Amino acid sequence: MEFWSFPPKYDPAYMPDPSSRYWFPKRETMAPADRDKAILERLKEVTRYAYAHSAFYRRKWDEAGFHPDHLRSLEDFEEKVPVITKKDLREAQARAPKFGDYLCIPNSEIYHIHGTSGTTGRPTVFAIGRNDWDAIANAHARIMWAMGIRPGDLVFIAAIFSLYMGSWGALAGAERLHAKAFPFGAGAAGMTARAAQWMDQMKPSAFYSTPSFALHLAEVAQSEGLNPRGFGLRHMFFSGEPGASVPGVRNKIKEAYSAEVFDCGTMAEMSPFMHAGASKESAQGMLLWQDIVYTEVCDPKTFRRVSYGQRGTPVYTHLERTSQPMIRLVSGDLTLWESGPNPCGRTYPRLPNGIFGRIDDMFTIRGENVYPSEVDAVLNEIPSYGGEHRIIINREGTMDELLVRVEAKPDVYERGEGSISSLRTEASGKLQKMLGIRAKVEIVAPGTYPRTDFKARRVIDDREVFRELNTKLSQEADRCVIEFPLSR
Repeated sequence: MEFWSFPPKYDPAYMPDPSSRYWFPKRETMAPADRDKAILERLKEVTRYAYAHSAFYRRKWDEAGFHPDHLRSLEDFEEKVPVITKKDLREAQARAPKFGDYLCIPNSEIYHIHGTSGTTGRPTVFAIGRNDWDAIANAHARIMWAMGIRPGDLVFIAAIFSLYMGSWGALAGAERLHAKAFPFGAGAAGMTARAAQWMDQMKPSAFYSTPSFALHLAEVAQSEGLNPRGFGLRHMFFSGEPGASVPGVRNKIKEAYSAEVFDCGTMAEMSPFMHAGASKESAQGMLLWQDIVYTEVCDPKTFRRVSYGQRGTPVYTHLERTSQPMIRLVSGDLTLWESGPNPCGRTYPRLPNGIFGRIDDMFTIRGENVYPSEVDAVLNEIPSYGGEHRIIINREGTMDELLVRVEAKPDVYERGEGSISSLRTEASGKLQKMLGIRAKVEIVAPGTYPRTDFKARRVIDDREVFRELNTKLSQEADRCVIEFPLSR
């Protein structure tokens, strides 16, 4: 397999023939059975390396009765190697600050530090060595090449440059690809209008952001008198949230910009994006680039691999990283996978619908499991939908209720109650058909909800407020009974 070793040693001067569809033709089109044999050999090397350099893995594997010498098949890997979770990583970093006892390189070799935002619990720190940063750049260049991005193309990166890894991966990949990188960023007041102006001036051929920001940018550009189709974009790739594989969202972006849309992602602990649509023919959903990050889609309770065509949670293993190698890291996302071949000729498995969302984002209403991305998918197929909504879960009496507040397009709202009522009826009917439960729909004015240049947060669960109030009332009632006992 071209240039495949552990640790990886890539030729920084290598570039495919410009007419080639593939960066590494053999690696990307080899028979799956042959790739599995190569992956097994790589897993043996990765596990031996981690066992030798990491107290974290030695301890965990010794407790599970696993040793790298026991690895004889991919089935052995699945059955004998225990999974790790984000909780394990946080505990390891609390036990061995700053980077945890799964750091496998000397502190002096750390080149980049990133991490989670730490909005819930202890932040997780990512220590990335120089060799790993080069591996990230090479991997992302391969995937961006598959999208059709070529040396000399201008890549406009409209995502936050901070702890968030997605923007850095796009930048590293663009630089390795010898493209022109335009690291515009995001997050500051007024940046969306300036992004539209810059894009109109510079005419980039490729663009990276979250799907929510791309839709917001199109709205702002039009309000500024600019036509997003005039930006000249050919390739748009996204990560950070579900959306680019949701047909309604995907089609809106394609229509607004007249560009090909590619969905990307994994976890920040793994790499900025290691699943990605690979070509115009294979753009829908994501390919699993198994020779970079080995992915198993597993039952979320047993962590045993599910069959192709079934849903499960991705479990990830680095095949090229040496700084903090993740070996069977549970993602907590939900997806469905299928086997190849793919229209682009690559033989990787694929996620035809991308990532549905995080399993812990799922909420249950009257016995039905609901994912926010399902609501997004329904609303984005409705022509009168104004581009934003909120999902509100509350409780009336003893029953959970689902309320969806939907922005209407300006012309719908201006036409009055008849058009508003029609949108309400259409949204309610399609949501019930998709979700299997009744959802109350309210139509709100355009611009009610702010747009975002990062991950959209659209779910409000008010049931906890109900529970707290109910508990408080119950405690008050108990106190009254104690203080004012009934006479006998």
